[in-house]
Order: sequence, then C-alpha cells, then structure tokens
Amino acid sequence: MRTVLIVFSVIVTMSCYFPDFVHRKQRWKDERSLSKSSMDKLCRMTNRQKILELLKPLLVERVVGTPNHETVRNYIVSKLHDKGFVVELDNFDAETPLGTKSFSNIIATYNPEAPRRLVLACHYDSKYFKKQVFIGATDSAVPCAILLDLAETLAPYLPRQNNHDVSLQLIFFDGEEAFVRWSRTDSIYGARHLAHKWQNNSYSHPKTVLFDVQTQLDRIDVLVLLDLLGERNPRINNMYGYGTSNLFKNFEDIENDLRSLNCTNKLPKIFFSEQSLEAAEDDHIPFLLRNVPVLHLISVPFPTVWHKISDNAAALHYPTIENLASIIRVFVAEYLAIKP
Repeated sequence: MRTVLIVFSVIVTMSCYFPDFVHRKQRWKDERSLSKSSMDKLCRMTNRQKILELLKPLLVERVVGTPNHETVRNYIVSKLHDKGFVVELDNFDAETPLGTKSFSNIIATYNPEAPRRLVLACHYDSKYFKKQVFIGATDSAVPCAILLDLAETLAPYLPRQNNHDVSLQLIFFDGEEAFVRWSRTDSIYGARHLAHKWQNNSYSHPKTVLFDVQTQLDRIDVLVLLDLLGERNPRINNMYGYGTSNLFKNFEDIENDLRSLNCTNKLPKIFFSEQSLEAAEDDHIPFLLRNVPVLHLISVPFPTVWHKISDNAAALHYPTIENLASIIRVFVAEYLAIKP
C-alpha cells in the first residue's frame, strides 16, 4: 500500500464516477446478538501456539513468481481445503515494470451456494527488494495467519450458523505490492483483476432481489481487509466514506466486551470508531470504487517497520496478535449468527 493520504479527495473522485457511492442498501443488522458467554467462549479459542504454527510457514520472502511464493500459496490452499472451504484460484497474467508476471488470487468460500458473502481478505505476496530479503511479517504474513486461524477455529461451527443466506469467504490477494514504485498500474494487481472480473460476471438468486444483486461483486455484503498488523500498539481507525461506520463500531464494542470478560491481554485500545479522514491505498480500493462497503483494518500510522528489512518475526508482538484474532473471530461469528 502507499503512504497515508487524505481520503476526502478519493471520495470526491468516486462520487463523480459513481453517483450511488456508499448508498448501497445496508445488509447487516445494527443490533448486536451474541451473549457474553458465547463471546467468552469464542475469545478463549485463541491459542498462541496455534497461531505461531500457522504463521511460521508464512514468515519467508514471498515475491511474486518465486518458489517461496508458490510454496506459500499451496500452503494456504491446503489449510483452507482441510477446513472444508471450497478453494478457487483466480489465475492471470499482467504486465509489470519488470515484465509479464503470473498472479494467483486465492478465494476460499465455505458455502458457495449462499447468495451473499462476508469477505475477509489480506495479501500474501511480499515486496520485491533487488538486493535484500524482505519478509513482510506485518505486511502481510500476520493478517494471513489471522485469517487461517479464523478458518480453523470457526470451521466446526460454520455448518450450524443461523444465517444461511451469507457465507464466510476468505480472499488472499496476490500482487498487492508495487514492483518499482506505487502507481495505478504498478500495485494491487490481484485486487484490480478480481474486482473487474466479478463486476462483469452476472449473478441472480431469488433471495437477493431485495438487495439489488446483479453481479458476482454485488454478492459481497462487506469487504473486511486486514493489512500491516502484528506490531505493538496498532491504531485501527473508522475510515470516513467507506459506508460502514455503524458496523465498524462493533469492533470497538467487541473489544470493550472482551476486556470486561478478562479474556484478552491487557493492552492499549486498538479500535477507534470516531471517523478519520486518514486512509491508505490498498487492495480495497477497486472494490470501494465499485460501491462495495469496506472495513479497512490497517494500522494508521503505519508500523515503524513498514517496508523495512526489519519487518520480520522480531517486530511482532504476540499479545497484540492474540487480541486481534479474538476480536475478529467474535465479529465474524456475530455477523454470521454463529452461537458456539
């Protein structure tokens, strides 16, 4: 992603091209539904050792087109298959400043027959440095591990969810990082390809009439994008203009609830629901431009190790990662009406 920008200019641009921007009909309920006992049970599913096991194979250089990149892709696919997800690879070639590259988005859907999607996403590639090895622990090995942990811990309960009209879908984008310098053409290769592809694939289902679902892209209730997570003391803001302010507040409320249950580590607050004008260009932009509501779970300011060789395992703070995993798990369970 590129450094922080003022989102107002982005909103103005999107409003010019998409007059209905952020006016899509809300599909989520405003009221919370999980009991304190259910939240406590979900929170206590967090296991540091398990997260470390899931994270270890990701803590390698993952530059597009390298053997490590393929190995990590196969690892993610295998883990999701094992938990009952239907996995699709969105393969494509694209021109980059370093020549034609092959990319592969990983799309894992628990119930492909469900007409709607709750999407959680991250990117699994790492940034290319010509003469140095860049791991990208926060960018974005940890977000990938959190999503794999989410799949593992919720898999036993997904068949019992009460809301069968919406499925959990996990997307691991490829090619988020620029090869030379961030630009509209040298960045977010996978996200740009998939958003365009789904916008042009029609879809219809009797249960989506009320939500004006006409394309595969329209099936997304909300895109929750994780990035730059894993360092100590992150601050995740409610981004202005993303059409999800009331839903973002659930993260803050869940964090407070889990604190009161004493099931999270005693750390500074992570989620702030006051609207912020600061944002970052990232994989969500092609979706936001096409009217998809977005929750961008990214630390702003960026981690101190952003795009530095020091973004490796030594930069990570595991109590913070545990808290993030717990909060996100409860959010997803509540959205899908899962009661463990």
